[in-house]
Amino acid sequence: MTTLQNTAGSAPAAAPSRSLWALGWQRLKRDRIGFASLWIVIAFMLLALASWLGLVGRGWNDEIAESYAPPTFIYQRQAVQAAGKPQPQAASVALEGLKPSEDPIWAETQIARKNRDKYVVPEVKKAESLTFGADQRGRDILDKVIKGTSTSLFVGFFGSLLAIVIGASLGACAGFFGRKADDFLMWFYSVFTAMPDMLLLLAFAAVAGRGLGTVILVLSLTTWTGVFRLVRAEFIKLRSREFVQAADAIGASSARRMFVHILPNISHLLLVQFSLLMVGLIKYEVILSFLGFGVDVRQVSWGSMLAEVPEELLQGYWWQLAMVVVFMSLLVTAFSMLTDSLRDALDPKVK
Repeated sequence: MTTLQNTAGSAPAAAPSRSLWALGWQRLKRDRIGFASLWIVIAFMLLALASWLGLVGRGWNDEIAESYAPPTFIYQRQAVQAAGKPQPQAASVALEGLKPSEDPIWAETQIARKNRDKYVVPEVKKAESLTFGADQRGRDILDKVIKGTSTSLFVGFFGSLLAIVIGASLGACAGFFGRKADDFLMWFYSVFTAMPDMLLLLAFAAVAGRGLGTVILVLSLTTWTGVFRLVRAEFIKLRSREFVQAADAIGASSARRMFVHILPNISHLLLVQFSLLMVGLIKYEVILSFLGFGVDVRQVSWGSMLAEVPEELLQGYWWQLAMVVVFMSLLVTAFSMLTDSLRDALDPKVK
């Protein structure tokens, strides 16, 4: 008896089981590319938050430089090249002033000179170059692209969140209740998917008008279909599982079974869908703003900045395009890689 007790006492304690989220976090940290992409996305999020709080990029609309002022490194190179060339000497021309009797507006000129101090506006010295250049109105490209980043991320985040809410709610109802509810919602889904995405997007945008809130609403109303299809299939698969039947046996309501027992089991799929939607909505916002259906003229985004590029490129001013391409490529690439890593990390089948 003592031997049995000692044996039982010396048995190692069972390791606590880790949740899917804990396992996914461990897998994500082992994925170097995915983990680095996560930090890049977090950095962009913090930059956008700082812009919305007015800490950075708040002077994006200030005309602080000359029109199309070049980046500093280009301006310095041009100054060095100009210093090495001989400067042409200006020809001195002696101008003789007119006598008062010869000047027909001499009296009016004297009166104007006495009162000119009342109307003279002091000339503000504008910068001849900025770190990353200026646009046609002399606005700092760096401040513009930071503010544009916050606008595009704002649209992508809240548009994706609203699309997830719409698609998950409708998909849950269709998959859980089935029958007539499923038939009606599938017909509604078919109506939205019958038209090409871009054509439907432009149609909604043309009717709703311009503005940040309008863009978010339009994008969410045209991109919820993928989430609906995924959630409907998962609810059909899970509604007959034992844990759902047990909840039904103890009197749990339909809403509780749907959103407390089933929905948490597909939350990892919704997170991946959220990442995919955010990348797509950022691209859609750029397209809408480039075509003139996006943000208001008093706001700036990557799309509105790209709308100014064709005229600038014809004159040889490329720095605004370069800044938008660098910021957009870095964010979209990081989001895409992070989405792939999340899909692998949160897959329960991966050991």
